[in-house]
Amino acid sequence: MEKFPLTRRGFEALEAELRQLKSVERPAVIKAIADAREHGDLSENAEYHAAREKQSFIEGRVKELESLISRAEVIDPRKFTGSIKFGATVTIIDEDTEEERTYQIVGEAEANIELGLLNIKSPIARALIGKDEGDSVDVRTPGGERSYEVISIVYR
Repeated sequence: MEKFPLTRRGFEALEAELRQLKSVERPAVIKAIADAREHGDLSENAEYHAAREKQSFIEGRVKELESLISRAEVIDPRKFTGSIKFGATVTIIDEDTEEERTYQIVGEAEANIELGLLNIKSPIARALIGKDEGDSVDVRTPGGERSYEVISIVYR
């Protein structure tokens, strides 16, 4: 089984979601299925079919989370310094538009671009790894070639 990197915060978020699914969502959907069964004919019971569909989703997500948690390699970025590595919070500026962005480079399972959590496998993250403050980085993205300058690197 292949291990994959995850920050402590990302690992704890996966564990919290798993606890929520097992202790709240799963019992609620089991009750909803039981309640729907009491309404009679299951073949035309929309509540029953919706509850079974939700149960299927929950069970699939539980299996996925258990697999992710068992394969996670939790990395503490506070132990790092220097050039950009996993866990770094990086501020970059687009050399064409002067737009400044801040990202933390995280594992695939915790990535969320809207929250500034950049997947380590993304083109931008791969281009940033190993760079230092002041370096210029050229990134080939689906939207075309972009150039960024690394403004700061922080490990927290």
